[in-house]
Amino acid sequence: MLPTSNYKELLLWLLRLRQRFCVTGNSMFPLLEAGEEVLVDTNAYHHCLPEIGDLVIAWHPQKDNLRIIKRVVIVDEQGNCFLMGENSLESSDSRSFGLVSLQQIIGKVTSKFP
Repeated sequence: MLPTSNYKELLLWLLRLRQRFCVTGNSMFPLLEAGEEVLVDTNAYHHCLPEIGDLVIAWHPQKDNLRIIKRVVIVDEQGNCFLMGENSLESSDSRSFGLVSLQQIIGKVTSKFP
């Protein structure tokens, strides 16, 4: 379950230490629905690797200028991640495009924006 933004997260957003992203597809349903917004820590992986279970925003490896929201399910020794959506009917995840490099990950989702 993803928590709703608390006062600390909202303050970090006001200080521009979090970014807002709007969910546009159904790949994370039922956790997130199209139209919901999340806050993202874009500095989360500057000094550490993503962890299994993290929800991340990443650049799609095959489609320019498309950002995706997925869950990290595998992290290899080089920091490459296998990403999957929550919706098993959605096929636009690492099963179709392979591993995503750490450089393609924009940040870690911290909460739902109210």
